[in-house]
Amino acid sequence: MADQTEQQILAADAATLHKMGYAQELSRRMHGFSNFAVSFSIICILAGGITSFQVGFSTGGGLTAIVGWIVGCTFALIVGLSMAQIASAYPTAGGLYHWSSILGGRRIIKKTKWFNMLGLILVISSVDLRA
Repeated sequence: MADQTEQQILAADAATLHKMGYAQELSRRMHGFSNFAVSFSIICILAGGITSFQVGFSTGGGLTAIVGWIVGCTFALIVGLSMAQIASAYPTAGGLYHWSSILGGRRIIKKTKWFNMLGLILVISSVDLRA
């Protein structure tokens, strides 16, 4: 695959999408650094991560913060790998909502919607509480 050009790879991807019943509509120009930049800006390290250090240091000390980062990163990696596996089977721009409609039906869509909203509210309020 190293000897294929980028155009050949994109054509093969479009053919794979066509086999799955999807049409290639969006351009694929995002590379590694662009993907990292979008992910880094969504994570919001300065507002969310740094303000939560105080809780770990005041309640359990440095060891708690280190172990917490290791455990948290491990679980985040597991969730990310699971979502990557689903994305490889069902490529879509809808992400979580589209996957839940395919895999779980209407009952799961409602739960997904409410858990996502609850998570966003809790993240925003925890950052604001610590800032």
